[in-house]
Amino acid sequence: MKQKILLFICLFTSVFAFSQFDSAKQVFESQNLKEEITTHKIVAILPFKATISFKRLPKNYNEATNKEDEKNLGANMQSGLYTYLLRKSSDYSVTVQDIDRTNALLKKNDIIEKLDELTSDELAKILGVDAVIKCSYAYEKTGSEGGAIVKSLLIGFGTGKVATGELTMQINNGKDGELLWRFYKQMNEDVMSSPSAMMERMMRKVGRNFPYQI
Repeated sequence: MKQKILLFICLFTSVFAFSQFDSAKQVFESQNLKEEITTHKIVAILPFKATISFKRLPKNYNEATNKEDEKNLGANMQSGLYTYLLRKSSDYSVTVQDIDRTNALLKKNDIIEKLDELTSDELAKILGVDAVIKCSYAYEKTGSEGGAIVKSLLIGFGTGKVATGELTMQINNGKDGELLWRFYKQMNEDVMSSPSAMMERMMRKVGRNFPYQI
């Protein structure tokens, strides 16, 4: 009997922990959203603004290396979002501009490192699109993998959190720069997961809430 009670407690703890794996999302929609998106034919995904931070700095931390990692993470996130939306293109009413073209146009105009200095309608005009998708991604390493493994074994699956990822994604109208839609989601990376797996889960969340769904 005691063994059954102990087993039930472990299972309940694991399920509860797993339910905490994802946090609640936040979505904003402009009153003009439905009206404006019907006029959109092509949208562009801007390079992600990515940051990587640590709850406790690792011994081998190097700021220059971290900056390079942030740049690579931003590029990977932009590519990941583009690939996901491309796979689901038949579900959406718009075409997503090839990110190679997007980035080439930004480099050609010498603004790929100065995106914050231009308005959304200015960027849309340069890229020749009807709307721009702006994203920021904050990745924070919160714990060690060794400690997380021990915690998972003692308490249950889903409790060994090693990092969190916060995605903010918004769509701005190319005509006037108006914010039409904004999505925020925080997710945890478990010791049994990986940054790429967490990114894939994040993309699925975005895809299900993307306002251009047919």
